[in-house]
Amino acid sequence: MQNYDVIVCGAGPSGTIAAAKLAQAGLKVALLEKQFLPRHKTCGGGMPMVMQDQLQDLAPEAFVESDVTMMRHTWKFEDAYLGLMNPRSTDERLSLWMVQRPIFDQVLAQRALKFGAELRDGIAVRSVEPESNGVIVRAQGFKTGSEFTAKARYVIGADGANGVVVKATQLRKKPTIALAMEIEHPHQWGEGHADLRPDIAHLEYGAVKRGYGWIFPKGDHLNIGAGAFRPNSLDARKDRALPAQLKQTILDYMDALGVKYDPDALKFHAHPLPIWGGKERLHEGRILLVGDAAGLINPLFGDGILHAVKSGAIAADSIIDEATDEYTNRIHAEFAANFDAALNLARIFYQWTGACYKYGVKYDKATRYATQLLCGELLFTEMAGRAMKRLKRSVGENFFPAFNW
Repeated sequence: MQNYDVIVCGAGPSGTIAAAKLAQAGLKVALLEKQFLPRHKTCGGGMPMVMQDQLQDLAPEAFVESDVTMMRHTWKFEDAYLGLMNPRSTDERLSLWMVQRPIFDQVLAQRALKFGAELRDGIAVRSVEPESNGVIVRAQGFKTGSEFTAKARYVIGADGANGVVVKATQLRKKPTIALAMEIEHPHQWGEGHADLRPDIAHLEYGAVKRGYGWIFPKGDHLNIGAGAFRPNSLDARKDRALPAQLKQTILDYMDALGVKYDPDALKFHAHPLPIWGGKERLHEGRILLVGDAAGLINPLFGDGILHAVKSGAIAADSIIDEATDEYTNRIHAEFAANFDAALNLARIFYQWTGACYKYGVKYDKATRYATQLLCGELLFTEMAGRAMKRLKRSVGENFFPAFNW
Protein backbone atom coordinates (compact mmCIF):
# COMPACT_ATOMS: atom_id res chain seq x y z
CA MET A 1 0.00 0.00 0.00
CA GLN A 2 1.28 3.45 -0.95
CA ASN A 3 1.26 6.27 1.57
CA TYR A 4 0.59 9.96 1.08
CA ASP A 5 0.05 12.99 3.22
CA VAL A 6 -3.00 13.93 1.15
CA ILE A 7 -4.99 12.30 -1.62
CA VAL A 8 -7.07 14.74 -3.67
CA CYS A 9 -9.96 13.11 -5.52
CA GLY A 10 -10.88 15.14 -8.59
CA ALA A 11 -8.76 17.33 -10.88
CA GLY A 12 -11.14 20.23 -11.35
CA PRO A 13 -10.25 23.76 -10.18
CA SER A 14 -10.74 23.05 -6.46
CA GLY A 15 -8.73 19.82 -6.47
CA THR A 16 -5.85 21.09 -8.60
CA ILE A 17 -5.48 24.27 -6.56
CA ALA A 18 -5.44 22.27 -3.32
CA ALA A 19 -2.93 19.76 -4.70
CA ALA A 20 -0.60 22.47 -5.97
CA LYS A 21 -0.60 24.37 -2.68
CA LEU A 22 -0.04 21.24 -0.60
CA ALA A 23 2.81 20.06 -2.83
CA GLN A 24 4.40 23.52 -2.68
CA ALA A 25 4.40 23.18 1.10
CA GLY A 26 6.38 19.93 0.81
CA LEU A 27 3.60 17.42 1.42
CA LYS A 28 3.36 14.19 -0.55
CA VAL A 29 0.20 14.54 -2.63
CA ALA A 30 -1.66 12.28 -5.07
CA LEU A 31 -4.14 13.96 -7.43
CA LEU A 32 -6.61 11.44 -8.84
CA GLU A 33 -8.87 12.07 -11.84
CA LYS A 34 -11.35 9.60 -13.28
CA GLN A 35 -10.98 10.69 -16.90
CA PHE A 36 -7.82 11.08 -18.94
CA LEU A 37 -6.80 14.72 -19.18
CA PRO A 38 -7.66 16.87 -20.98
CA ARG A 39 -11.27 15.76 -20.67
CA HIS A 40 -14.62 17.34 -21.47
CA LYS A 41 -16.24 19.12 -18.56
CA THR A 42 -19.75 20.45 -18.82
CA CYS A 43 -19.58 24.07 -17.65
CA GLY A 44 -20.37 27.52 -19.00
CA GLY A 45 -16.74 28.43 -18.41
CA GLY A 46 -17.23 32.02 -17.25
CA MET A 47 -15.19 33.42 -14.38
CA PRO A 48 -14.33 36.87 -13.02
CA MET A 49 -10.96 38.29 -14.01
CA VAL A 50 -9.94 38.37 -10.34
CA MET A 51 -9.12 34.70 -10.82
CA GLN A 52 -5.69 36.08 -11.71
CA ASP A 53 -5.18 36.85 -8.00
CA GLN A 54 -5.31 33.11 -7.33
CA LEU A 55 -3.06 32.21 -10.28
CA GLN A 56 -0.43 34.91 -10.43
CA ASP A 57 2.15 32.48 -11.81
CA LEU A 58 0.03 31.74 -14.90
CA ALA A 59 -0.40 33.98 -17.93
CA PRO A 60 -4.10 34.45 -18.77
CA GLU A 61 -3.26 33.80 -22.42
CA ALA A 62 -2.73 30.16 -21.45
CA PHE A 63 -6.46 29.61 -20.88
CA VAL A 64 -8.58 32.74 -21.51
CA GLU A 65 -10.40 32.72 -24.87
CA SER A 66 -12.62 35.80 -24.56
CA ASP A 67 -12.56 38.86 -22.32
CA VAL A 68 -16.17 39.94 -21.82
CA THR A 69 -16.97 43.54 -20.88
CA MET A 70 -20.71 43.72 -21.75
CA MET A 71 -23.85 41.76 -20.96
CA ARG A 72 -26.82 41.68 -23.31
CA HIS A 73 -29.93 40.99 -21.24
CA THR A 74 -33.29 39.93 -22.70
CA TRP A 75 -36.76 39.01 -21.48
CA LYS A 76 -38.33 36.20 -23.51
CA PHE A 77 -35.70 36.97 -26.18
CA GLU A 78 -36.96 40.54 -26.56
CA ASP A 79 -36.73 43.85 -24.68
CA ALA A 80 -32.94 43.71 -25.04
CA TYR A 81 -30.70 45.79 -22.83
CA LEU A 82 -26.95 46.02 -23.38
CA GLY A 83 -25.26 46.64 -20.05
CA LEU A 84 -21.70 47.86 -19.63
CA MET A 85 -19.44 46.32 -17.01
CA ASN A 86 -17.28 49.43 -17.12
CA PRO A 87 -19.35 52.62 -17.50
CA ARG A 88 -17.37 55.74 -18.26
CA SER A 89 -17.70 56.93 -14.68
CA THR A 90 -15.77 53.94 -13.30
CA ASP A 91 -12.03 53.89 -12.74
CA GLU A 92 -11.38 50.18 -12.20
CA ARG A 93 -11.78 47.96 -15.26
CA LEU A 94 -13.53 44.65 -14.57
CA SER A 95 -14.36 41.81 -16.95
CA LEU A 96 -15.35 38.17 -17.14
CA TRP A 97 -12.98 35.62 -18.59
CA MET A 98 -14.35 32.86 -20.80
CA VAL A 99 -12.49 29.57 -20.80
CA GLN A 100 -12.93 26.04 -22.05
CA ARG A 101 -12.88 23.79 -19.01
CA PRO A 102 -10.86 21.00 -20.67
CA ILE A 103 -8.07 23.51 -21.37
CA PHE A 104 -8.36 25.38 -18.05
CA ASP A 105 -8.41 22.22 -15.94
CA GLN A 106 -5.46 20.77 -17.86
CA VAL A 107 -3.43 23.94 -17.23
CA LEU A 108 -4.21 23.73 -13.50
CA ALA A 109 -3.40 20.00 -13.36
CA GLN A 110 -0.04 20.55 -15.04
CA ARG A 111 0.62 23.38 -12.60
CA ALA A 112 0.00 21.01 -9.67
CA LEU A 113 2.33 18.47 -11.31
CA LYS A 114 5.02 21.13 -11.69
CA PHE A 115 4.81 21.94 -7.99
CA GLY A 116 5.33 18.30 -7.06
CA ALA A 117 1.92 16.65 -6.89
CA GLU A 118 1.66 13.13 -8.30
CA LEU A 119 -0.98 13.30 -11.01
CA ARG A 120 -2.85 10.08 -11.82
CA ASP A 121 -5.53 10.50 -14.46
CA GLY A 122 -7.71 7.81 -15.98
CA ILE A 123 -8.20 6.30 -12.54
CA ALA A 124 -11.61 6.14 -10.86
CA VAL A 125 -12.00 6.18 -7.09
CA ARG A 126 -14.03 3.16 -5.98
CA SER A 127 -14.05 3.52 -2.22
CA VAL A 128 -12.94 5.83 0.57
CA GLU A 129 -12.51 4.16 3.95
CA PRO A 130 -11.90 6.42 6.98
CA GLU A 131 -9.70 5.08 9.79
CA SER A 132 -8.61 6.64 13.04
CA ASN A 133 -5.18 7.66 11.75
CA GLY A 134 -5.89 8.12 8.05
CA VAL A 135 -8.06 7.29 5.06
CA ILE A 136 -7.68 4.36 2.65
CA VAL A 137 -8.53 5.13 -0.97
CA ARG A 138 -9.10 2.36 -3.49
CA ALA A 139 -9.23 3.19 -7.19
CA GLN A 140 -9.10 1.42 -10.51
CA GLY A 141 -7.74 2.33 -13.91
CA PHE A 142 -10.57 3.67 -16.07
CA LYS A 143 -9.48 1.63 -19.10
CA THR A 144 -6.59 -0.51 -17.88
CA GLY A 145 -8.31 -1.98 -14.82
CA SER A 146 -5.09 -1.53 -12.81
CA GLU A 147 -5.57 -1.30 -9.07
CA PHE A 148 -4.56 1.68 -6.90
CA THR A 149 -4.69 1.39 -3.13
CA ALA A 150 -3.19 4.02 -0.87
CA LYS A 151 -3.48 5.50 2.57
CA ALA A 152 -3.34 9.19 3.32
CA ARG A 153 -3.47 11.30 6.43
CA TYR A 154 -6.18 13.38 4.75
CA VAL A 155 -8.47 13.13 1.75
CA ILE A 156 -9.90 16.11 -0.11
CA GLY A 157 -13.18 15.43 -1.90
CA ALA A 158 -13.08 17.46 -5.11
CA ASP A 159 -15.07 14.98 -7.18
CA GLY A 160 -18.34 16.89 -7.41
CA ALA A 161 -21.88 16.62 -6.15
CA ASN A 162 -22.15 12.92 -7.00
CA GLY A 163 -18.62 12.01 -6.00
CA VAL A 164 -17.49 8.92 -4.14
CA VAL A 165 -15.91 10.94 -1.34
CA VAL A 166 -19.04 12.68 -0.08
CA LYS A 167 -20.93 9.36 -0.19
CA ALA A 168 -18.35 7.90 2.19
CA THR A 169 -19.38 10.44 4.82
CA GLN A 170 -22.52 11.61 6.59
CA LEU A 171 -22.11 15.06 5.04
CA ARG A 172 -24.51 16.85 2.64
CA LYS A 173 -27.34 14.36 2.81
CA LYS A 174 -29.99 16.82 1.56
CA PRO A 175 -28.27 19.12 -0.95
CA THR A 176 -30.09 21.60 -3.17
CA ILE A 177 -29.40 20.53 -6.75
CA ALA A 178 -30.08 22.80 -9.72
CA LEU A 179 -29.90 21.53 -13.28
CA ALA A 180 -28.19 23.08 -16.29
CA MET A 181 -27.89 21.99 -19.91
CA GLU A 182 -25.60 23.32 -22.62
CA ILE A 183 -24.04 22.83 -26.02
CA GLU A 184 -20.72 23.89 -27.52
CA HIS A 185 -21.52 25.27 -30.97
CA PRO A 186 -18.97 26.31 -33.63
CA HIS A 187 -19.31 29.96 -34.59
CA GLN A 188 -17.79 32.29 -37.13
CA TRP A 189 -17.63 35.84 -35.78
CA GLY A 190 -19.63 38.20 -37.97
CA GLU A 191 -22.45 35.73 -38.55
CA GLY A 192 -25.86 35.98 -36.90
CA HIS A 193 -26.98 38.85 -34.68
CA ALA A 194 -24.77 41.95 -34.59
CA ASP A 195 -24.34 41.52 -30.82
CA LEU A 196 -22.76 38.09 -31.19
CA ARG A 197 -19.28 39.31 -30.35
CA PRO A 198 -16.33 38.00 -28.31
CA ASP A 199 -16.79 40.78 -25.73
CA ILE A 200 -20.53 40.28 -25.09
CA ALA A 201 -22.17 37.66 -22.87
CA HIS A 202 -25.89 37.08 -23.44
CA LEU A 203 -28.36 36.38 -20.63
CA GLU A 204 -32.04 35.48 -21.08
CA TYR A 205 -34.40 35.58 -18.10
CA GLY A 206 -37.96 34.92 -19.27
CA ALA A 207 -37.63 31.66 -21.16
CA VAL A 208 -36.74 29.44 -18.20
CA LYS A 209 -38.98 29.37 -15.15
CA ARG A 210 -36.92 29.97 -12.01
CA GLY A 211 -33.71 30.13 -14.03
CA TYR A 212 -32.03 31.75 -17.02
CA GLY A 213 -30.34 31.05 -20.33
CA TRP A 214 -26.95 32.18 -21.57
CA ILE A 215 -24.66 32.44 -24.55
CA PHE A 216 -20.98 32.78 -23.67
CA PRO A 217 -18.43 33.61 -26.39
CA LYS A 218 -15.35 31.42 -26.74
CA GLY A 219 -12.47 31.48 -29.22
CA ASP A 220 -14.16 29.72 -32.13
CA HIS A 221 -17.52 28.70 -30.69
CA LEU A 222 -20.41 29.63 -28.43
CA ASN A 223 -21.35 27.99 -25.17
CA ILE A 224 -25.17 28.06 -25.21
CA GLY A 225 -27.06 26.86 -22.18
CA ALA A 226 -29.98 27.16 -19.80
CA GLY A 227 -30.53 26.23 -16.20
CA ALA A 228 -33.15 26.14 -13.46
CA PHE A 229 -31.43 27.57 -10.40
CA ARG A 230 -34.31 27.66 -7.93
CA PRO A 231 -35.96 24.26 -8.48
CA ASN A 232 -39.39 23.58 -7.02
CA SER A 233 -37.92 20.61 -5.14
CA LEU A 234 -34.52 20.15 -3.53
CA ASP A 235 -33.34 18.22 -6.58
CA ALA A 236 -34.19 19.59 -10.03
CA ARG A 237 -33.27 16.24 -11.58
CA LYS A 238 -36.59 14.87 -10.29
CA ASP A 239 -38.47 17.20 -12.67
CA ARG A 240 -38.82 14.96 -15.72
CA ALA A 241 -40.15 17.78 -17.91
CA LEU A 242 -37.22 20.09 -17.20
CA PRO A 243 -34.61 18.65 -19.64
CA ALA A 244 -36.95 19.13 -22.61
CA GLN A 245 -37.67 22.70 -21.47
CA LEU A 246 -33.98 23.51 -21.23
CA LYS A 247 -33.30 22.01 -24.66
CA GLN A 248 -36.08 24.08 -26.18
CA THR A 249 -34.73 27.24 -24.56
CA ILE A 250 -31.33 26.61 -26.13
CA LEU A 251 -32.90 26.12 -29.56
CA ASP A 252 -35.06 29.22 -29.16
CA TYR A 253 -32.02 31.27 -28.11
CA MET A 254 -30.14 30.19 -31.22
CA ASP A 255 -33.12 31.09 -33.40
CA ALA A 256 -33.48 34.50 -31.73
CA LEU A 257 -29.86 35.41 -32.47
CA GLY A 258 -29.65 33.94 -35.94
CA VAL A 259 -27.28 31.10 -35.05
CA LYS A 260 -27.41 28.44 -37.76
CA TYR A 261 -27.51 24.82 -36.66
CA ASP A 262 -28.45 21.29 -37.59
CA PRO A 263 -30.79 20.07 -34.82
CA ASP A 264 -29.77 16.45 -35.41
CA ALA A 265 -26.08 17.28 -34.91
CA LEU A 266 -26.40 19.11 -31.59
CA LYS A 267 -24.96 17.39 -28.52
CA PHE A 268 -26.66 18.44 -25.31
CA HIS A 269 -24.83 18.01 -22.01
CA ALA A 270 -26.73 18.21 -18.72
CA HIS A 271 -25.10 18.55 -15.33
CA PRO A 272 -26.25 19.00 -11.73
CA LEU A 273 -25.31 22.16 -9.88
CA PRO A 274 -25.07 21.86 -6.08
CA ILE A 275 -26.35 25.25 -4.93
CA TRP A 276 -25.53 26.79 -1.56
CA GLY A 277 -28.41 26.08 0.80
CA GLY A 278 -27.01 27.39 4.08
CA LYS A 279 -24.38 26.52 6.65
CA GLU A 280 -23.54 22.85 7.08
CA ARG A 281 -20.57 20.79 8.16
CA LEU A 282 -18.08 20.27 5.31
CA HIS A 283 -15.50 18.06 6.96
CA GLU A 284 -15.73 14.76 8.76
CA GLY A 285 -12.73 13.29 10.49
CA ARG A 286 -9.89 13.45 7.98
CA ILE A 287 -12.08 14.13 4.94
CA LEU A 288 -12.61 17.67 3.63
CA LEU A 289 -15.07 18.64 0.88
CA VAL A 290 -14.32 21.43 -1.60
CA GLY A 291 -15.92 23.05 -4.65
CA ASP A 292 -19.08 21.42 -6.00
CA ALA A 293 -18.74 18.59 -3.49
CA ALA A 294 -19.17 21.23 -0.78
CA GLY A 295 -22.11 22.95 -2.51
CA LEU A 296 -20.26 26.20 -3.08
CA ILE A 297 -22.21 27.47 -6.08
CA ASN A 298 -23.69 30.95 -5.79
CA PRO A 299 -27.48 30.55 -5.40
CA LEU A 300 -28.30 33.64 -7.47
CA PHE A 301 -25.82 33.62 -10.34
CA GLY A 302 -25.01 29.90 -10.45
CA ASP A 303 -21.26 30.53 -10.76
CA GLY A 304 -18.82 28.29 -8.96
CA ILE A 305 -15.30 28.29 -10.43
CA LEU A 306 -13.82 31.08 -8.30
CA HIS A 307 -15.47 29.69 -5.16
CA ALA A 308 -14.10 26.25 -5.95
CA VAL A 309 -10.58 27.63 -6.28
CA LYS A 310 -10.87 29.53 -3.01
CA SER A 311 -12.17 26.46 -1.17
CA GLY A 312 -9.31 24.34 -2.50
CA ALA A 313 -6.83 26.86 -1.14
CA ILE A 314 -8.63 26.98 2.23
CA ALA A 315 -8.58 23.18 2.50
CA ALA A 316 -4.87 23.10 1.71
CA ASP A 317 -4.10 25.80 4.27
CA SER A 318 -6.15 23.99 6.92
CA ILE A 319 -4.07 20.84 6.40
CA ILE A 320 -0.77 22.73 6.27
CA ASP A 321 -1.72 24.59 9.47
CA GLU A 322 -2.76 21.32 11.12
CA ALA A 323 -6.13 22.95 11.70
CA THR A 324 -8.50 20.69 9.80
CA ASP A 325 -11.00 20.87 12.67
CA GLU A 326 -11.37 24.53 11.72
CA TYR A 327 -11.99 23.86 8.02
CA THR A 328 -15.77 24.22 8.05
CA ASN A 329 -15.53 27.42 10.09
CA ARG A 330 -12.98 28.82 7.65
CA ILE A 331 -15.26 28.05 4.70
CA HIS A 332 -18.20 29.66 6.46
CA ALA A 333 -16.13 32.74 7.29
CA GLU A 334 -15.30 33.13 3.59
CA PHE A 335 -18.69 32.35 2.05
CA ALA A 336 -21.64 31.93 4.43
CA ALA A 337 -22.85 35.48 5.08
CA ASN A 338 -22.45 36.49 1.45
CA PHE A 339 -24.10 33.36 0.07
CA ASP A 340 -26.94 33.58 2.58
CA ALA A 341 -27.67 37.12 1.37
CA ALA A 342 -27.48 35.92 -2.25
CA LEU A 343 -29.90 33.11 -1.39
CA ASN A 344 -32.44 35.57 0.00
CA LEU A 345 -32.13 37.66 -3.15
CA ALA A 346 -32.45 34.53 -5.34
CA ARG A 347 -35.74 33.63 -3.66
CA ILE A 348 -37.12 37.01 -4.72
CA PHE A 349 -35.52 37.14 -8.17
CA TYR A 350 -36.59 33.70 -9.36
CA GLN A 351 -40.14 34.09 -8.09
CA TRP A 352 -40.75 37.54 -9.57
CA THR A 353 -38.27 37.50 -12.43
CA GLY A 354 -40.33 39.76 -14.71
CA ALA A 355 -40.50 42.61 -12.21
CA CYS A 356 -36.86 42.11 -11.26
CA TYR A 357 -35.88 42.26 -14.93
CA LYS A 358 -37.81 45.46 -15.60
CA TYR A 359 -36.78 47.34 -12.48
CA GLY A 360 -33.53 45.63 -11.54
CA VAL A 361 -31.62 44.05 -14.44
CA LYS A 362 -32.37 47.00 -16.76
CA TYR A 363 -31.26 49.52 -14.15
CA ASP A 364 -28.33 51.40 -15.68
CA LYS A 365 -25.90 50.41 -12.91
CA ALA A 366 -27.05 46.80 -12.55
CA THR A 367 -24.54 45.20 -14.94
CA ARG A 368 -21.66 46.95 -13.19
CA TYR A 369 -22.98 45.85 -9.80
CA ALA A 370 -23.40 42.26 -11.02
CA THR A 371 -19.81 42.23 -12.24
CA GLN A 372 -18.57 43.62 -8.94
CA LEU A 373 -20.53 40.91 -7.11
CA LEU A 374 -19.02 38.21 -9.31
CA CYS A 375 -15.55 39.60 -8.70
CA GLY A 376 -16.04 40.00 -4.97
CA GLU A 377 -15.53 43.76 -5.22
CA LEU A 378 -19.04 44.16 -3.84
CA LEU A 379 -20.72 41.79 -1.37
CA PHE A 380 -24.29 40.54 -1.39
CA THR A 381 -24.45 41.47 2.29
CA GLU A 382 -23.95 45.07 1.17
CA MET A 383 -26.10 44.90 -1.95
CA ALA A 384 -29.16 42.80 -1.15
CA GLY A 385 -30.87 45.39 1.04
CA ARG A 386 -30.24 48.16 -1.46
CA ALA A 387 -31.62 46.02 -4.30
CA MET A 388 -34.81 45.27 -2.37
CA LYS A 389 -35.36 48.93 -1.49
CA ARG A 390 -35.06 49.85 -5.17
CA LEU A 391 -37.51 47.13 -6.21
CA LYS A 392 -40.02 48.15 -3.56
CA ARG A 393 -39.80 51.80 -4.62
CA SER A 394 -40.27 50.85 -8.28
CA VAL A 395 -42.91 48.12 -8.03
CA GLY A 396 -44.71 49.01 -4.85
CA GLU A 397 -44.02 48.48 -1.19
CA ASN A 398 -46.53 45.63 -0.86
CA PHE A 399 -45.56 43.64 -3.96
CA PHE A 400 -42.86 41.62 -2.23
CA PRO A 401 -43.16 39.72 1.06
CA ALA A 402 -41.26 40.97 4.06
CA PHE A 403 -37.68 39.82 4.41
CA ASN A 404 -35.14 40.59 7.07
CA TRP A 405 -32.11 41.97 5.24
